[in-house]
Amino acid sequence: QVQLVESGGGLVQPGGSLRLSCAASGSIFGINAMGWYRQAPGKERELVASITSADTTTYADSVKGRFTISRDNAKNTLYLQMNSLKPEDTAVYYCHMNSRSQWARENNYWGRGTQVTVSS
Repeated sequence: QVQLVESGGGLVQPGGSLRLSCAASGSIFGINAMGWYRQAPGKERELVASITSADTTTYADSVKGRFTISRDNAKNTLYLQMNSLKPEDTAVYYCHMNSRSQWARENNYWGRGTQVTVSS
């Protein structure tokens, strides 16, 4: 059983920065990829950024150049550095993990989310 816990959300002004963290715990045999998703009120959840086990990163066009996804393998923690924040970035941000078990079973896990509000 894997647990993902996000932290670092809050209220920031437009143009500000925020750093989200996702701490993973539990039995993790191997990670295929991790990512950050977000969901604004009335909208569908969308992929913000992802990083594979080979450290290949992808970003949504809307955040490209402003957000940076990274991980600390030793700490089993995923990060999302968000710069130049815009009001449209306001959403609940979720951490996601696609992993494999020791039996090669693929699993998907989600954190419960952290609120990011960008407003003046």
